[in-house]
Amino acid sequence: MRLDPLSLPQAFDAHDVRADGNVRRIEIHRERVVLRRAIHGMRMAVNVRVSDFLGLALRGLDGDTQVLVLAHRDPSLTIPLAVSADRAELEAASAMWSEIFALPQLPEEKHRAPAPRRRRRNAIRERRPKFLVRRRAGDNSRELSMHRGEREIIARS
Repeated sequence: MRLDPLSLPQAFDAHDVRADGNVRRIEIHRERVVLRRAIHGMRMAVNVRVSDFLGLALRGLDGDTQVLVLAHRDPSLTIPLAVSADRAELEAASAMWSEIFALPQLPEEKHRAPAPRRRRRNAIRERRPKFLVRRRAGDNSRELSMHRGEREIIARS
């Protein structure tokens, strides 16, 4: 699959695991992208401005095969533009798409292991108890004032 950036608008079908029939219809224009799909019989069309996309990125598929995608923050809105095993061809296509849409070419993503989950009890262990949160902490550094050499008046009943 390889779309030509010079012949816009274009429409094609792409694989979508959540859509009915595992297919969604994509229309690419210079200013916007329209995604049409049906989920559980409910048809929908999502209209996304091209400026809302992050840029163009190369993603590895299987072995040597790579995909040129129009990357979005939401992975379900990422659009495939070209699939090939020839890296030079994909880089040339990426440069053309980047110029037409005025979007940056993003670096390849390195697969990172997810960060280990932080345990909540370790994060709040140093907090003050709940009933002491309302009270101000005492200041042990200041001394109480003492009056020396004065007469005290004490009321006795």
